[in-house]
Amino acid sequence: MILFAGVDAGGTTTRAALHAADGTRLGHGVAGPGNPAAHGAPAAGAAIEQALRRALDGLDPSLVAASVAGVAGADDGFAEVLRRVWVACGIASPPRLVGDVDVAYAAGTPAPSGTLLLAGTGAAAARFSGRAVTAVADGLGWLLGDEGGGFWIGRAGVRAAVHALDRGLPSGPLAELVSAHFGVTGEPRRRADRIVRLAQADRMLVAAASPLVPEAAAAGDGAAARIVGEAARRLAATAGRVSGEGPIVLAGGVLTADGPVRAAVMALLGEREVVTARDGAAGASWLAALDRLGDLGAHARFTGHGQLG
Repeated sequence: MILFAGVDAGGTTTRAALHAADGTRLGHGVAGPGNPAAHGAPAAGAAIEQALRRALDGLDPSLVAASVAGVAGADDGFAEVLRRVWVACGIASPPRLVGDVDVAYAAGTPAPSGTLLLAGTGAAAARFSGRAVTAVADGLGWLLGDEGGGFWIGRAGVRAAVHALDRGLPSGPLAELVSAHFGVTGEPRRRADRIVRLAQADRMLVAAASPLVPEAAAAGDGAAARIVGEAARRLAATAGRVSGEGPIVLAGGVLTADGPVRAAVMALLGEREVVTARDGAAGASWLAALDRLGDLGAHARFTGHGQLG
C-alpha cells in the first residue's frame, strides 16, 4: 500500500490528510494557523507539523509516496521549513509546495481549467488552465487587500459597531454582538475605546468577528446587511477580473458555509457553473496522487463529493 499526504495551511486553520491510492481517507489532522507571512515561519511550521502528525496517527509514514502542501503566504524559502517537518514526521520525500489557491481549486473540481474564488480569512481569485494558475486577482493581504474576505468583513463589522457606540446610537444587534465578542460592557464610548485597544493589540480578534456580521444581518441590523452586500459585490468583482472557461469553484469558510454572503455571491454569478470546494487538504492529497500516478478518476473519492453546487 502507498499513501498520499496533503496539507492546507491558512491564516486561521491548518489541515492535513492521508489517503490511499483509491481515494480512501485514512487520516486527518487539524491545527492552528499555518500562514508564515501572517504568523512567522516557525509558528507556521509548528502548526503544519502538528496537523501532519495527527493525520499520521497509527499510519506508517514510510508508506507516503508523494505529498503536496498548499500554504498561504509562503515563499520559496518556506520549502526548507517543510522539508524539516517532513523529516521530523518520518516521511522520506519533502512535499511539493504550492499556494492555497491550488489546493482549494483541486478540492472543488478535477477540471483542468476553471476559476477559483476563495474567501476565508483572506480573499483572492485565480484562473486555472491545465491545472496551472494563469491569472490572479487580489490576495493582497489583510492590510491592503483581500476585499470581501473574512478579515475584511470582520473589520467592517467592528468598525461599524465602534462608530455606532462612539455616536451613542441606539444599540443594535451588530454593536451588541461585537461588544460580547470583545468581552466589553458598560457605557457606549467606554466600550468603543476598549474594543479599539483590543483590536489593535490582536488583529485576529477582528478576523474572528467575521461571522457576527451575517448573524447581525439576519437579526435585522441594517449596517450589517450593507456590509454583507458590499462583501459579495467585491468578491464577485474579483472573480470577474480573471474568470474564464470552466466552472467557478467557491472555497474558504466565507463562501462554503450557507449564509447571506454565499447566497449573494451565487446570485451575482448568475448562470455560471458553480461548484463548492470541500477540504483543501484532501485536494492537496489528490494532487499528490495525480503527480505520482496520473489521473486516477478518483477525485470524488478523495475530496468527498462530486460536482456539487
